[in-house]
Amino acid sequence: MALQEADRLVIFGITGDLAKKMTLPSLYRLERRGMLNVPVITVAFDNWTHEQLINHARESIETVEGKIDETVFTRLAERLSYVHGDFNDPKLYGKLKKALKGSHAATFYLEVPPSLFVIVAQHLYNADLLHGDARVVFEKPFGTSYDTAVDLNRTLHSIMREDQIFRLDHYLGKEPVQDVLYLRFGNTMFEPTWDNHYIDCIMITMSENFGVDDRGSFYDPVGTIRDVVQNHLLQVLALVTMEVPVADIAAPRLDIFKAMPDADPAHVIRGQYAGYQDVKGVRPNSTTETFVALRLFINSWRWGGVPIFIRAGKNLPVKATEVVVRMKKLKPLYINGRLRESRWHDDIVLRLGNDPGVSLSVRVKTPGIDNLEPVQLSVDFAKALGDVPEPYELLLTSAMAGLRDLFPDEKTVEETWRIVQPILEMDTPPEIYQPGTWGPKRAIDMTASHGGWREPTV
Repeated sequence: MALQEADRLVIFGITGDLAKKMTLPSLYRLERRGMLNVPVITVAFDNWTHEQLINHARESIETVEGKIDETVFTRLAERLSYVHGDFNDPKLYGKLKKALKGSHAATFYLEVPPSLFVIVAQHLYNADLLHGDARVVFEKPFGTSYDTAVDLNRTLHSIMREDQIFRLDHYLGKEPVQDVLYLRFGNTMFEPTWDNHYIDCIMITMSENFGVDDRGSFYDPVGTIRDVVQNHLLQVLALVTMEVPVADIAAPRLDIFKAMPDADPAHVIRGQYAGYQDVKGVRPNSTTETFVALRLFINSWRWGGVPIFIRAGKNLPVKATEVVVRMKKLKPLYINGRLRESRWHDDIVLRLGNDPGVSLSVRVKTPGIDNLEPVQLSVDFAKALGDVPEPYELLLTSAMAGLRDLFPDEKTVEETWRIVQPILEMDTPPEIYQPGTWGPKRAIDMTASHGGWREPTV
């Protein structure tokens, strides 16, 4: 049975960077759209007055949104209240319990370091705040390895039900990511050919054209695999390859991960950009990867034999995220008495970054010449469909509504960690690559037999 609609939203860590950049602006946009209808209780360590909280909210929203609608902001400000204290002090939860008097379905959103997940959840349980249809939203990362994810799930299940646990991956709240399923199953040009009879390979690229900068102490214990591959990119891959979710998305998504063997270190290239070790906060002689390229397979009737290539990294040429579904080459054919042999693959490109859309390769006759050449047909979602909600708007409203489709369950999280665990255990140092390039040469060559990587255009 689904959880009832939330009657309170409680945000831990409201003074942090994530709240400033994402959560508070998202609350404002929800208020503007008439979709925020509960009191919002904010929690942090700082001993702020209500006026300080409101000023912080205004500054955060104006920084992201620019000029704001004062009527909308006034309504939001009237919803906000503040409770301060040490997250490991039972007295904080006593104050919170008073603020939640009469609530039976609170949504607790933990924008806190992962080291505080269990501490906060245990205190909520001890204060009898997890009764009824209360739920807790945990920011990523949910674990740092297969074993830690299993341990975290086991610990949380000792104090709360699985249906009360919402594991947030903000990438699943991106509208273009959600569009993948509808593009696949809602178009006759795609659905009948979406298998190993027609598809040569799948390539996923997530590139950033900047380095770690001032986040060395945060990034160095994490690396690219933990930061974006285990969560964001494997979840995108599931949407690209899963069967149609007739009842809910959880089962077919999990089936994909169960059908994936562990990543083979022999087909993994880890890289580190030159200069990374000079970044403040990075450990001397760090072996943390800032780039990774890997090959995976899905052992299913639909995808058997189709290689899946994933690459992600920092200090690459462009900032882009895209999925390339590369179709098999056409067989040689005769047109006008001449043999035509295709020199190109046809690509279906799903753009999931700042320029969301889809493009298709088609072959047309070269003007004035009896020849074929490829051209791109492209749709820009923003121009075609208009403004879309930001990820945290969709994720917050889904959690408060008790809808779980955008939140991976325990088995899904554990399976994704299982897939990448062999990479985490690699003890070979990463290969050095120059900033502004596409990573180590071996990674560039990885897809040569399948036509090479498609370089994103922005």
